[in-house]
Amino acid sequence: MIFKAVRDGCPYPEHGLTLKQWAEIPPRPLRLDQLITTKRELALDRLLAEDSTFYGDLFPHVVQWNGGLYLEDGLHRALRAALQQRNQIHARVLVMPAGGERPAGA
Repeated sequence: MIFKAVRDGCPYPEHGLTLKQWAEIPPRPLRLDQLITTKRELALDRLLAEDSTFYGDLFPHVVQWNGGLYLEDGLHRALRAALQQRNQIHARVLVMPAGGERPAGA
């Protein structure tokens, strides 16, 4: 199994972070088998594209909420890492309060 679970949608409340705010979160290593995806489908052309991160963040975005690590953005990068026999990726992790309040700075 590559991921801990596969979901369709985010179970956590909207956080409202902008790309600039995401960029301020330092990336950290995460094991793929700890991640819960928030998308059930992917586009094969995006998975195989060499420049798939050219206009976006190099690091996937993960939301830590209620004990889970939810892969919000970067499914293609995470799957590409798995196909390359890597079991971890570096990602930016937003820690959401369990009560559902928006995190500080959001």
